[in-house]
Amino acid sequence: MHHKTNKLAIAIAIASVTLVASQAQAGGFQLNEQSVSGQGYGHAGRSSNVNDATIVYGNPAGMSFLKRAQFSAGATYLMVNNDISNVTANRNIDSGVAAGGAPNGTQVTVGEIPGGNEGDMVGNKAIPFAFYAQPVNEKLAFGFGVYAPFGSKTDYEDDFQGRYFGNYTEVKVISAQPTVSYRFNDKWSVGAGVTYNRVEGELRRQIPTGASYDPASDVDARVDGDDEAWGYNLGVIYQPVPETTLGLTYRSEVEYELEGDFKAIDASGNVVRSDNAYLDLTTPETVNFSVTQQMSERLKLMFGASWSRWSKFQEIRVTGDNIDEITNETQNYSNSWAFAVGSEYQLNPQWVLRAGLTLDETPSNDEHRSVRIPSDDRRIFSLGAGWTPMDDLTIDFAYSYLTEHTTRVEQSRSDHLASSATGNVPVGGTDYYADYKNEAHGIGAQLTYRF
Repeated sequence: MHHKTNKLAIAIAIASVTLVASQAQAGGFQLNEQSVSGQGYGHAGRSSNVNDATIVYGNPAGMSFLKRAQFSAGATYLMVNNDISNVTANRNIDSGVAAGGAPNGTQVTVGEIPGGNEGDMVGNKAIPFAFYAQPVNEKLAFGFGVYAPFGSKTDYEDDFQGRYFGNYTEVKVISAQPTVSYRFNDKWSVGAGVTYNRVEGELRRQIPTGASYDPASDVDARVDGDDEAWGYNLGVIYQPVPETTLGLTYRSEVEYELEGDFKAIDASGNVVRSDNAYLDLTTPETVNFSVTQQMSERLKLMFGASWSRWSKFQEIRVTGDNIDEITNETQNYSNSWAFAVGSEYQLNPQWVLRAGLTLDETPSNDEHRSVRIPSDDRRIFSLGAGWTPMDDLTIDFAYSYLTEHTTRVEQSRSDHLASSATGNVPVGGTDYYADYKNEAHGIGAQLTYRF
């Protein structure tokens, strides 16, 4: 029993790290918090509206439109609420074994998994950023930025009924980006940058050790690891007339080769199994297009569209030192889109007002959605303002409300195997079905100083 349980703990933990590390950049958990001035209009003009040094991320070509060197830094504080309802969490056993005979491959429910479903497992967090842009002359500019392109955290209660599918997940990525841009003339500008990316992650899942599935006797299967990798981004801005700005930005895929440490810890705190494991992970490239239209001296309107090639993420395949193929699971992700509209109104020389709406599509599907990332399509409503008390200083504020469609998580797993004439047959397992409703409030503040 313990030998099979420990092996399963390692396999599930490794499978989970791959799932979360890649899903973290999906529509549901992609981080857009690299600009509070852009947050105010829903990032609708991300590639085309040049306000401050955060354009280093939005579109490197935009730096050459800045007239002065400037530094922008800030953060968005996210307050996330998660509600779990309509839960079914079952313990199962093979009907043949239940009758005292050989396993026949058909499982029946023998009871409910003990535990609760409190929700609110994401909590609150601040996401900071900082950018610097330096014009060299009228055509050439360079810049640098540090920011978080994606991240995820879910921390369920100890007796969470879905703990056998994942009860703790944390993935953090920090990127550093040096960038250069060149403006050919009044209409065309191009830019390029490289990104150094570092990822850290920790994941846990519980393994049952007895027929009662008592959370106090579970084995804690956990994994932590890190890696670093390089990517790049390209941008172009075109102004056919002074009132119209078109922007296009490409962010490359990033290839990671993760190495990690895995441990299975019993209820007494003893490490009953440890191992190494390896996985190759490629996050897909993204493209953002936006247009900014100056409607009058005071009013701008913006539209943006983003596309991510998530169809590259079709399976999870993990290998180890002692196991040739620990897991090979189909994910079947789809390419995803996000669309945004926004506006910016210059109330007077000191104040600018902003508003925006974003529709963000998830690349995940109902068949493989996990308790670790229970996300679906989302809508984001944003308001913002910028205050410039003096020519050298601007302070931006923004508020966003994010709401997701109610989504269904349906997961099943066989936890024990027995030998039969036809091979290994599952003789026990768990199911977890639940509806998730997620929403978030984001409050951002940013300071820009011009030199």
